[in-house]
Amino acid sequence: MSVSFPESFERLRQYCEQEGFKGWDPYDGLTSKLFRGLPFISSNRFFRLAWIQFFKKSPVNLRRLALVPKEYNAKGLALFLTGYCNLYKLNPSEDLTNRIDFLAKKIIELQSPGYSGSCWGYYFDWQARAFFQPGYTPTVVATSFVVNALLDAYNITGNEQYKTVAVSGANFVLHDLNRTYDATGHFAFSYSPIDKTQVFNATLLGARLLSRVYSYTGEARLKDEAANTVQYVCERQQENGAWAYGTLPYHAWIDSFHTGFNLECLYEYQQYTGDTRFSNHIEKGLKYYINSFFTSEGASKYYHNRLYPVDIHAPAQLVITLVKLGRFDENRELVDRVLNWTIREMQDRKGYFYYQRKKSFSSKISYMRWAQAWMFSAMTHYLIATK
Repeated sequence: MSVSFPESFERLRQYCEQEGFKGWDPYDGLTSKLFRGLPFISSNRFFRLAWIQFFKKSPVNLRRLALVPKEYNAKGLALFLTGYCNLYKLNPSEDLTNRIDFLAKKIIELQSPGYSGSCWGYYFDWQARAFFQPGYTPTVVATSFVVNALLDAYNITGNEQYKTVAVSGANFVLHDLNRTYDATGHFAFSYSPIDKTQVFNATLLGARLLSRVYSYTGEARLKDEAANTVQYVCERQQENGAWAYGTLPYHAWIDSFHTGFNLECLYEYQQYTGDTRFSNHIEKGLKYYINSFFTSEGASKYYHNRLYPVDIHAPAQLVITLVKLGRFDENRELVDRVLNWTIREMQDRKGYFYYQRKKSFSSKISYMRWAQAWMFSAMTHYLIATK
């Protein structure tokens, strides 16, 4: 490792704090004032999707030119909040308490109003292949990470507001998300209130949210609904331990960090509810995860069957997954190998981490939510596991 882990983390921390935790996102292209000034184009589904993909895949950052602003991202702030809570556990200080309170209060300000419970989305319009999602439309993914972080902050500060807002998130999941039932009565949560897709990691993040809130409230319905949707996802695990991204034909890929999400959520569901019926699915999935997504040099594969692009999200999720599953020590060599490669190949001298490395060219753009927040959280988990 040309740069030591402590030095790497300190560079990242200083960069994020200097930026005030605001930044660009791979999917923020539709916030462009230039694009919005072309109404006949910006209202067209095809052009919206093409514009987002162009900004996401371009190795050159055109956001300043296209007048795309840096903003707070609720999910990114949640990852930072969890990270600072981890640092507080290692070395409590007033400065860390202030950081925790700042992030928690900023997250609460970013709630999406008008739903059954507290919920959060991304600040930008987002055109997917399956649906269009206006800015601040809440999602189960963003809401799950925020609820988790606010409860982490409550455990440290004792601030009842953080707990109250977090617990309310269960009502959003129960009452505002759509459900797809199978023949046995098990179901998947939708990604948001305006779609009906069945995405496995999103469904499990909903289950994780319900089970963690259950651990605070003891409300039996939360445990029961979580178990129902966990059953849905586990029944669709492949024989080799893998999960596709979702059920639609164009959701058939298998990737690294969403597999890590699935394992993390299953394990935490088990921890919060005491229900260990799905432990064999965790073991089978973990074996597949470790054996399929990391090279002998330490590069993190995006997909199970090819290396590129090497996405910064993948090594970050490896650390978090193994720490949360209690499997860090037995896989320490793998974690160190992956972190060594990632710091050496994907961290800029300014401290931030690049978005993706590709075979022919790389995207060295700094994305606050996708890259910096994930690596910050992962590195604090590493510190927890090693100290």
